Amino acid sequence: MSFGLASIRSLEKRPLPPSSVIFGRARAMAAVQQQIEKVGSANVPVLIQGESGTGKEIIAKLIHESSEWKNGPFITINCPAVPGTLIESELFGYEKGAFTGAYSTKPGRVEMAKCGSLFLDEIGEMDMGLQAKLLQLLQDGQFCRIGSQEDKRMTARVICATNRDLEEEVAVGTFRQDLYYRINVVNIFLPPLRERSEDVPELVSYFLNFYSDAFNRPAPPLSAKLITALQQYNWPGNVRQLENLIKRYVVLGSESVILSGLEERESDMFNFAIPPDGNISLKQVTRQAVKQVERKVILKVIEANNWNRKRAAKLLNISYRALLYKLKEVNLPPEHGRQYKSKRSDSELIEAHTSNDRQEF
Repeated sequence: MSFGLASIRSLEKRPLPPSSVIFGRARAMAAVQQQIEKVGSANVPVLIQGESGTGKEIIAKLIHESSEWKNGPFITINCPAVPGTLIESELFGYEKGAFTGAYSTKPGRVEMAKCGSLFLDEIGEMDMGLQAKLLQLLQDGQFCRIGSQEDKRMTARVICATNRDLEEEVAVGTFRQDLYYRINVVNIFLPPLRERSEDVPELVSYFLNFYSDAFNRPAPPLSAKLITALQQYNWPGNVRQLENLIKRYVVLGSESVILSGLEERESDMFNFAIPPDGNISLKQVTRQAVKQVERKVILKVIEANNWNRKRAAKLLNISYRALLYKLKEVNLPPEHGRQYKSKRSDSELIEAHTSNDRQEF
């Protein structure tokens, strides 16, 4: 059975999950629900914090829909997805002829969010120079298209989200303290899935029903044994990881694909083989473990910064020369991420072709 364009489009126009699915039974999520109810009617900036895959965009949409701006647009800009040289024009727009390639006037996301909500996703990735302009926008409520002399007034609510500890970013000098205080009027923290295991069965049921309908492939419920295993799992990718596993299950039709997905994550941890003679050098094993951890940390940081090695070195608190040496030592490409290609299983390729670019969770 094939997946047509209609299925893909149904994912793109996906409605918000029911409240019972979003908030579940975990006490921490009940507190989040109460915060949303209180902040909806107050036109103040909101900062949503939580690990990747916890559902920050869903919470931002709920805040929008519970506010006086609900009849206006909900405009999103994913800060790390837009190159630093383009994000200013994405935010504020530009006039025809403002720069090479500006063949027509284009409104920015701030302008497009008129009488609605502007959602700045992963704001912790924003360049320091643009942080200053965003601060001015929030303080003055005015902005100017690139190449224009006319100020426009912002009439949109601002909601920000990040998976970073912005207080730590302020401490190391990568995020402006004044901007942090400006966007952090109300702070909503989303707990990771490993801290709300009682909600796993409800989430599994929702994703099973949704993707069975979206792909027109009815899938049987998971066994009680597998549900228990899912509740005991650590979920480093949070709800998004669970969603993708269930999507893979619907596509391939076997519980083994879920188990293999869990095992892939577990096997990613450090392990070593005992040599035939039984002799183990603790120093050598420790050195191997340190190298594996360093490789993962360096890769995560450098990928998060679009392979900007100088910025990554600053965040890692090491010299640029030291980072280049580390990249060579742990077998990572020195130039940019296009040279680094991870192996993908057939099921992961199916998953990539049957999902839209951005997941709800």
